[in-house]
Amino acid sequence: MKSRDTLIRLKRFQVDEKRRRVAQIEMMMAEFDRMAADLDREIAAEEHKAGISDPNHFAYPTYARAAAQRRDNLRMSAQNLNTQLDDAKAELGEAFEDLKKAESLEDRERSGERSIDPAISQSGQARLLRATA
Repeated sequence: MKSRDTLIRLKRFQVDEKRRRVAQIEMMMAEFDRMAADLDREIAAEEHKAGISDPNHFAYPTYARAAAQRRDNLRMSAQNLNTQLDDAKAELGEAFEDLKKAESLEDRERSGERSIDPAISQSGQARLLRATA
């Protein structure tokens, strides 16, 4: 019984850990998207200031070019995180299923004990009646 409780606690911990991982990845993706949007605004402002919006122009602002590269890197990282998020969600689903299996085993074990207890008490009562008779 104690080992089953320990197993359920372990499974719950694993599910919580997977949930935290999913949340962490989602927060990182949101942060990368926010940073990319900020860089988009900075690039637009720099292009407006210079009056040149063609990145191939020889006088295109260096800062805008560097910011565009950082923005592209952030978006690529967010895409990589998206695949990690899919994997983490799949792991969370598996961990949740494992937890449900362990809990259902516990429930079946408890219901089995309850059905056995009345039978034991009835046979004990029958023995007691025979002994007193």
